[in-house]
Amino acid sequence: MHTPTINPNLARTLLRRAHLNPERLALIFEDQRIGYAEMADRVRRQATLLRESGVCVGDRVGFLGFNQPAFLETLFAANALGAIFVPLNFRLTGEELSFIINDAGVHTLVADQELRPVIDEVKDKLCCRNYFGAETGAEGWRDLLAERAQAEPLAEEVSVDVHDVSLIMYTSGTTGLPKGAMLTHGNLMWNNINAHFTFAADRDSVHLTVAPLFHIGGLNVSTLHSFTLGSTLVLMRAFEPGAVLAAFDEHKVTHMFGAPAMFLFMSQHEEFDSTDFSSVVTFVCGAAPPPESLLTLYADRGISFCQGYGLTETAPFGSFLTPEWSLSKLGSAGQPAIYSELRIVDDNNEPLPAQEKGEICLRGPNIMKGYWNRPDATAEAIDTQGWFHSGDVGYLDEDGFLYICDRLKDMVISGGENVYPAEVESVLYKHDAIAEVAVIGLPDEKWGEAVTAVAALNAGCSLTLEELRDFAESQLARYKLPLRLHIVDELPRNPAGKVLKFVLKEQLSE
Repeated sequence: MHTPTINPNLARTLLRRAHLNPERLALIFEDQRIGYAEMADRVRRQATLLRESGVCVGDRVGFLGFNQPAFLETLFAANALGAIFVPLNFRLTGEELSFIINDAGVHTLVADQELRPVIDEVKDKLCCRNYFGAETGAEGWRDLLAERAQAEPLAEEVSVDVHDVSLIMYTSGTTGLPKGAMLTHGNLMWNNINAHFTFAADRDSVHLTVAPLFHIGGLNVSTLHSFTLGSTLVLMRAFEPGAVLAAFDEHKVTHMFGAPAMFLFMSQHEEFDSTDFSSVVTFVCGAAPPPESLLTLYADRGISFCQGYGLTETAPFGSFLTPEWSLSKLGSAGQPAIYSELRIVDDNNEPLPAQEKGEICLRGPNIMKGYWNRPDATAEAIDTQGWFHSGDVGYLDEDGFLYICDRLKDMVISGGENVYPAEVESVLYKHDAIAEVAVIGLPDEKWGEAVTAVAALNAGCSLTLEELRDFAESQLARYKLPLRLHIVDELPRNPAGKVLKFVLKEQLSE
């Protein structure tokens, strides 16, 4: 008996859905209402345009811009050719972007109008062969929409294996240099299968995406899943609390993913009390655990939260805290997804019993293939048994619920953004007034954690927070800039000279 071959190409998922349900509404963006048939046609035409521009199987296609249809269309078009999509963080500086673009070897870059000047500043350093403007052309930029309209639709997408890379998503490392997590077509598919059995979404769901698509949370918590279901995605260019609240009234949204800060800002808006949330099935919260006061506030409006823990490298879900546990297991990151495993290990990579703290490790078909061009970092992150070592410290309670305690890597999560102290410190050390500096995260009601610089100054020098931010803003994305500055005589160190950041946290959190 012949067994049909399943092509797990992410682009095929959309194109197959469009073939089965061409009449359904795929995407709402500002004044655009795009059906599945139209979206598939856009993707097929863009795939042809990319192919005629020299993009081949395995080549990298980058996108720099705010949330918009062209982001998703570029992703699907690249994958339709067997090429690899590289989403770029629009908050980064030209220097930061140039490292990532060249590290990935981006063949073709698509950028929107607002972000093109950032690229123009560093264009002479980049390896790209083609530059497309996402919405309009400009000097040195081809017009994506105009050229795409003239292209013939691609007849058939490339067949891929589940282990072939769909996208490379860059995540900063403790060394200060970003690493590209290679997420395969299988990784993305299995994450969506895990999500499907958790969120209770179906083909009639309306998903609201306002988190940045260049983040794995914005892209693969519910965005890509909505196309698998054949449901409708409401896409917003950027987060603005009033506009988000208006979307619930207008589009009868059922699901939304966001960081706790987003839900907090929504609750503080003057239109919150009058917003109709009756269509909502659940909100999905990630990046940090929401405080009890926020859960209670939304519960009073009849809204429950599904909380998630995960990383870029896990595509992203490692565990879920479903709504029925949100208060009785307050503070927990939940249980592993149905097709994923989770364990806590000691320094010898041996599993630990309940209540004992150790490193959180995850295993399953959603775990990345590895880091792009970094076999050393891959071997360090994924052990011989296939367990991904998260770098986060946590424990399991007697019921198997995960609690996160700390980070081995000293990462700071501010407003849902990952900030790595080593990268910030390397910039701040260049300031003439600074003798030594340590960057830590301190609790902050608004952002979850505040990027905090603790500095000892050179003799006779003074320094204000404003001066420090002004100095660093051309070298660091805004979310990486310190929100607080503490001046000390010297930094606490152990006998080996390592800065004791936990001491600083204890002292400054009091």
